[in-house]
Amino acid sequence: MAKNKTKKKPGSNTIAVNRKARHEYSIEEKFEAGLELQGWEVKALRAGKANIGDAYVFMRNGEAFLFAATINPLNMASTHVVCDPMRNRKLLLHKRELDRLTGLIEREGYTLVPLSLYWSKSWVKAEIGLVKGKKAHDKRQDVKERDWKREKARMMKHKGR
Repeated sequence: MAKNKTKKKPGSNTIAVNRKARHEYSIEEKFEAGLELQGWEVKALRAGKANIGDAYVFMRNGEAFLFAATINPLNMASTHVVCDPMRNRKLLLHKRELDRLTGLIEREGYTLVPLSLYWSKSWVKAEIGLVKGKKAHDKRQDVKERDWKREKARMMKHKGR
């Protein structure tokens, strides 16, 4: 007999989400990257002490780094470790992906922004998006579409009555 595996809720493994990125940018493509973390950072992430609202990704010497992501240390952090909540964290991507992203950023004016941090088994992963900035008229169009979807759902709900 096969064991009955219970599935977790789909959002239960999410640590932090960058909601502002989805509003400010149009997302062209998404990538999954590992994070190079220290021990105290993993403990703080398990406690949910992360903020990636103002974070972005930059490339240096063919490597990707997460900049301005805040991971606040726990009060119980070790005394012999210097905890820097704003330190740059290396993103772990394949060489092919790094080369492709570097080319797109330099030639075509894209930006890399972290969209979310989440757990994948026991590893912390970052979903990064290849984005372009939205103009004001693009944002207005998104608001119109969202309002229309909401209105359409209301009409469909009341239609059967």
